[in-house]
Amino acid sequence: MRKSLLSVVFLMGSFMSSVNAQEDLFEAPDTVCVKQPIQLVSNFPDKQSHYWGFCSGYIYNRPTGLKIDGLGLDGPAGVEIAKNDDGNYYGFVIDPSNKTFKRLNFGTSLANTPVVTDFGDMDGILPDEISSMHMVRDPQDQRWYIFITAGFSQASSQLGRIDFGTSLANTPNIVTFGNLENKLNVPRGVFVAKEGNKWYGFFVNYALSQLMRFDLDSNISLTPSITEVATVNGVLSGPTDIGAIMDNGQWYFFITNENGSSIARVDMGASLTNASPADVIISNALVDLEAPSSIMLLRDCGRIYAFVTSKGGHALIRVEMQTVEGPYSSTDFANLGASGQILAPTSISRVIRDRDNVYAFISNEANSSLTRVLFEQCSAANIQYSTTNRPPEYRYTDTGSFNIYYAINEGQPDMQVQCKQIRVLPTPALIMTGDTTICQGDTAMLRVISINAISYSWTPNYNISSPDKNEIKVWPDVTTAYSLRMPFPIGTCVVDTAVNVTVKKLKADAGPDRTIGDGGATLLGGPMTSQRFDYLRKWTPEQYIDDVYSFNPTVSPPHDFTYYLTVVDSSGQCSVTDTVVVFVTCDDMNLPNAFMPETSGPRSKFGLMNRQIAKLDKFNIYDRWGKLVFSTTDMTKGWDGTISGEKAAVGVYVWEVDAFCLSGKRINKTGNVTLIR
Repeated sequence: MRKSLLSVVFLMGSFMSSVNAQEDLFEAPDTVCVKQPIQLVSNFPDKQSHYWGFCSGYIYNRPTGLKIDGLGLDGPAGVEIAKNDDGNYYGFVIDPSNKTFKRLNFGTSLANTPVVTDFGDMDGILPDEISSMHMVRDPQDQRWYIFITAGFSQASSQLGRIDFGTSLANTPNIVTFGNLENKLNVPRGVFVAKEGNKWYGFFVNYALSQLMRFDLDSNISLTPSITEVATVNGVLSGPTDIGAIMDNGQWYFFITNENGSSIARVDMGASLTNASPADVIISNALVDLEAPSSIMLLRDCGRIYAFVTSKGGHALIRVEMQTVEGPYSSTDFANLGASGQILAPTSISRVIRDRDNVYAFISNEANSSLTRVLFEQCSAANIQYSTTNRPPEYRYTDTGSFNIYYAINEGQPDMQVQCKQIRVLPTPALIMTGDTTICQGDTAMLRVISINAISYSWTPNYNISSPDKNEIKVWPDVTTAYSLRMPFPIGTCVVDTAVNVTVKKLKADAGPDRTIGDGGATLLGGPMTSQRFDYLRKWTPEQYIDDVYSFNPTVSPPHDFTYYLTVVDSSGQCSVTDTVVVFVTCDDMNLPNAFMPETSGPRSKFGLMNRQIAKLDKFNIYDRWGKLVFSTTDMTKGWDGTISGEKAAVGVYVWEVDAFCLSGKRINKTGNVTLIR
């Protein structure tokens, strides 16, 4: 019996489960043909590490089992595996019958026969009646630890820690904490994780049907304190193991119960420090689940799975979850049998990938052996795997359904894992337009001829005439790959292929649409316009614009107006046009803040610049003492800077306007203007 050991791979991946559920890590076709080139595309190419398996083992498939003898075991109680920094795989087994702790060195492949190092009772410190263990690595100092529980009675109950330092190849040290606060009573299923900068551990008390938490604070090497986590619905009954997973930022514990042969779920919520979580029984009295002894949780291909060892039924049970909170039905539970001579299984290790083979190990009490569980990779891909952010094109050499596996930042806290199924069918005959080059703004004709195609679907739906036809016109502004998806009758395939339309780089950037006030002005043009000296630029129409050949002309239209910028290359063969809409709003009065009466030009008189005024009820100007010096209701008239024919004094004057826009909106406003001579 042991705790639910999540793979380092899948445990870290589960932290990002909300991402996995909402966003694809990579793009891949659903169906292809035999020998058709396949280019997978990562949506996260900048991550630190990448692993692609093109013909990977799939957790949903039925695994094979192999019994491993000759390890010197006598009723093993727990097993664990991990990959070390030296590239070797190591396994660890605890054996209460002969009070030993063993290391298994598999070398560079878990398919190898392991070399056994027997640490014995570790100078007499290894507790009697050892029952569970859990491996964890501190991400800060990269040190490995195994936490252990022991005891078949309260008097012999203990919690301990085995330290390997920075390599699992080291000879470990061990420390035991004894029965902390006398709160351990036949502990089982230890689990340790870091939340924020603090470490927390959990185990279940088999004798008292309790869920317990031990706090290690920020230093995993500290002596912990113990706290009971209250469960309110009596869901624990002879608990034997804990499996933990995080989904959408919420922690969930799955606990196996020997009494009643059930599985309980404890919802810890967003924090491992929750002292009163919700709980529920997710299964009860399943036919194939007899005295469950351990549970392991993982995420694979968008779903969450639990693997449970049925000690009484001598079998491995798989639980497939649509969502972590269910609902669960009998069809979610599958008996994977006893392949590999599973006999009274006590523990299942974490799941780990050795390239594209997926392994787990089960310890068997009754025949003192280990069972290697293998979800095996296929051999139908001409390239088996890749570790680059952009994998090479590859092909399937046979028909069938195959599993693509992708992991980013493997072994890191932000690791994410996703897999997709791809179906491979025979390739139908077709003729298709090759890649082509056009001028920006021109149109290309794309055509495919295939007798048996049921329909046609071109993507992206960007500057395209009829995306559901076999013959289309496209006029992209930038180089674009137009993908074509064609389903064929049953027995053939769905073809995903593409035509690259390269566009000669010629850009016109009229700038974004903008809004100005009535009577105002604005600059046109954006930074992306091609600026080669031999390109001709021209704006049209030529109204309300100061320079039609300028990169950034000034315009002052009286109403909403669209301008076109056309750029032509030196050959005259390629041209491109962009548009900008200038929206004119009548929301305010537009008057200058100063004017000079004695000068020529637009500022010689002070008047309204608006062009959308339907009615002017008042336009008055007052001197600093409030005396009226000018008044009109004629939009075309302005103050010439005189009072009764005499030049007005230099200074600040107050204006008052009451007018109605063409839209009917009333504007009643006052302001200041400075007279300058």
